Amino acid sequence: MTPVLALNASAWVKRWAGLIAPGGRVLDLACGGGRHAVHLAGLGHPVVAADRALHLPPIVRDTPGIAWRLADLEAEAWPFPGETFAGVVVCNYLHRPLFDLLVASLEPGGVLIYETFSLGQARYGRPSNPAHLLLAGELLELARGRLRVRGFEDVEEPEQRRCVQRLCGVRE
Repeated sequence: MTPVLALNASAWVKRWAGLIAPGGRVLDLACGGGRHAVHLAGLGHPVVAADRALHLPPIVRDTPGIAWRLADLEAEAWPFPGETFAGVVVCNYLHRPLFDLLVASLEPGGVLIYETFSLGQARYGRPSNPAHLLLAGELLELARGRLRVRGFEDVEEPEQRRCVQRLCGVRE
């Protein structure tokens, strides 16, 4: 693994990844360029990284410990029926119909690490469609009664030109 790639992982993912059981299998959903998959594989986790397009440079694609899966999460059936994970990571992606499936995909003690854009983001640019922006406290509602919340933020970061919500929750 190239250390520079691991440094590109979100600070939120880095902060909470240590809660995932050592060697536990992790799902990186809507993985994009694979930065979190590479980081998590570097921590010793077998990773399933899924996205609707996987245009990855060889240095990322060939990272040991990552199984890359093409999956259109909005147009196809859930690609992981019956599978469970010690951790699920979702960054910069929102498709509300998946919320229940994400929680159900966590093993007991499994960790959900979620970070995406929220209302207010339109003033900084994309995404600007309200359908792709979290409402105030929406991630907390996802977790209510289902996950023990270990961390939550609903912040505006003008220097990074973004409004985001972040949640880390553990399935008990």
